[in-house]
Amino acid sequence: MSTPSQRLAQKHALVTGGGSGIGRAISLRLAAEGAHVTVLERSTAEGERTVAEIRAAGGAARVVAADVSDTEAMHAVFALLEKLDVLVNNAGIAHVGNVTTTTPADLDRIYAVNVKGVYHGLHFGVPRLLAAGGGAIVNLASLASKVGLADRFAYGMSKGAVLTMTLSVARDFVDKKIRCNCVCPARVHTPFVDGFIAKNYPGKEKEMFAKLSAAQPIGRMGEPHEIAALVAFLCSDEASFITGCAYDIDGGATLLR
Repeated sequence: MSTPSQRLAQKHALVTGGGSGIGRAISLRLAAEGAHVTVLERSTAEGERTVAEIRAAGGAARVVAADVSDTEAMHAVFALLEKLDVLVNNAGIAHVGNVTTTTPADLDRIYAVNVKGVYHGLHFGVPRLLAAGGGAIVNLASLASKVGLADRFAYGMSKGAVLTMTLSVARDFVDKKIRCNCVCPARVHTPFVDGFIAKNYPGKEKEMFAKLSAAQPIGRMGEPHEIAALVAFLCSDEASFITGCAYDIDGGATLLR
């Protein structure tokens, strides 16, 4: 990985779900590029580990605890921010199941985090960006935003919503110096993937990891730092002419669709 620039020096960024997986990688990358990063996490302990790593590398960061599905908690978090220039709506959860096996409770759970959670970030974040004179938003969508994936009914629904919320915010605030884009990863190697394999395929972890990796046309899963590099670019002034776009970062997965 190349040495990050200081494209985000003096910028204030908030990353939801910034304590683990892709969110952790994004938090680390934005801080390495000079941003002061607020890591929003439901688990303070996970957030603190990311913040400690950022500080150890000479960066500036803090953690705030909140559940992205909780309206009042999210309102309080954004009210605490001194300034906001960059917002990354990363927090999300997964679900496996088709329309017949997905229960109403499953749908509500996915909606609360993946849709309402992103809404909260946008609803409370956009006014702060306006107050700062503009800024950049990146939402974490998915390959599932654009294509039909087997047994991902609720998850695909939620990520489709992330894509359309991205387009709506980009359109409504294009003349207010707010840019809004999203990234659409395919399978990325995170602790969630390792946990999923361990839970569902005990004793066959290596075999299943190889199978899931080979399912990507490029021959491997993505790495969190690769997603973070794209997000950092979209948050920077180098992407100042880009808004309302959904970037595939999928190892060629859409080529086979």
